[in-house]
Amino acid sequence: MKALRVGLFALFAFTVAASGVVEVWSESILEIGTAVLLLIWAGLLFRGRKPRIHWSPLAWPLLGLIAIGAFQIIFRASAYPYLTRTELLKLIVYFILFFLFTQAFRDRADLTQVAGFLVLLGFAVALLAIIQHFTSQGEIFWFRRPLSGGDVFGPYVNRNHFAGFIELVAPVGMALLVFRGVRRDLVPLTGLLTIVPVGALILSGSRGGIVSFAFEIVILFLLTRLRRRRGKDAPRMVAVAVIALAALALIVWLGPNRAIDRFSGLSSSDVSAGRRISMSRGAIQIFMHHPLAGTGVGTLVATYPLYETAYDGKLVDHVHNDYLELLADAGILGGLCGLAFLWILFRGARRIFLAEQSHLSRAIHAGAIVAVCGLLLHSFVDFNLHIPSNAILFLLQARLATSLPIPAGNHSPESSDRPEASRAAAA
Repeated sequence: MKALRVGLFALFAFTVAASGVVEVWSESILEIGTAVLLLIWAGLLFRGRKPRIHWSPLAWPLLGLIAIGAFQIIFRASAYPYLTRTELLKLIVYFILFFLFTQAFRDRADLTQVAGFLVLLGFAVALLAIIQHFTSQGEIFWFRRPLSGGDVFGPYVNRNHFAGFIELVAPVGMALLVFRGVRRDLVPLTGLLTIVPVGALILSGSRGGIVSFAFEIVILFLLTRLRRRRGKDAPRMVAVAVIALAALALIVWLGPNRAIDRFSGLSSSDVSAGRRISMSRGAIQIFMHHPLAGTGVGTLVATYPLYETAYDGKLVDHVHNDYLELLADAGILGGLCGLAFLWILFRGARRIFLAEQSHLSRAIHAGAIVAVCGLLLHSFVDFNLHIPSNAILFLLQARLATSLPIPAGNHSPESSDRPEASRAAAA
């Protein structure tokens, strides 16, 4: 499985570096890369002595969304079949990557690699974003200027989507520090690798991102309180305070004026609160007129102009609310799939977090819970789940949050499937 793991890491890193995969060329590479990884997994499966496929209950709601998209195409229930086929292909890619991640990462060593990858990826992208912010004139990698405009920060065209990325990776380092998931000699390094992404998030000036990150800190605090009430070893919540103060010190050192300017006023690419409300009303009207199965997944950009109430000359491809867009595109059926996903996610995550497990395992589960909570809150005012890189990382964290607890000293994939672990996850 080593080749599969390396391939998944490489593909995840590519999606972030390729501006979140919002252009046709990067979408094509993502789809081709996913197909190659699926073939690699199939080859490894048939070469194995005891072929075994692992399944996550979270896959069922994802299959439900795919089935809705297929239904809309087959029965011509989509307002724009081409857009629905394109979006359906994305959903299939998300499902395959989620499935492959479930197969490839199961034991203690694998989870350690995942945690390290997310921490290093967050640090590298955040460091790039900080340097680029002070040395570039609105260009990605100092040479690419988005053709459709935007508010560039790091490799992302929109700073709010950069903030969504940080919301998904920064909690990993914080949880490792709080729940003693790293050795003492690695605490300073882990702290440094976590401080830089938090500082970059603040520097980006994303209102939704900063509020969502504050919410993540609250969730992390509640998880530590949950551990204390159970009489277990006290988590080191002071580590979060140190990281927050150090991130603020980093911003002061870099120069707070530019960060304050970005946070205090709207830029030309920002969407006002009134405009967001108008788009939400339009999405609600679309849902009310197509309540059962929506107008077709991915068709909002085509159907929204019919329900426009505050035209400002700009194209509306998303309504800055992932939940309302899901209802507009897939109706009640899509909403039920979304609710089922959240129910399975949080029900399983809570029970697994409370199960007996190693410090590393609990830290990874806590970090994943915090990450998905932060992005789900941000999704009320933005469309991070429609940015492929962030959607994939969200699914990765959702899988981590519901993965089986790993007892202390467990290093083998077989031991992660022990009956007692399975009962703890399914209880």
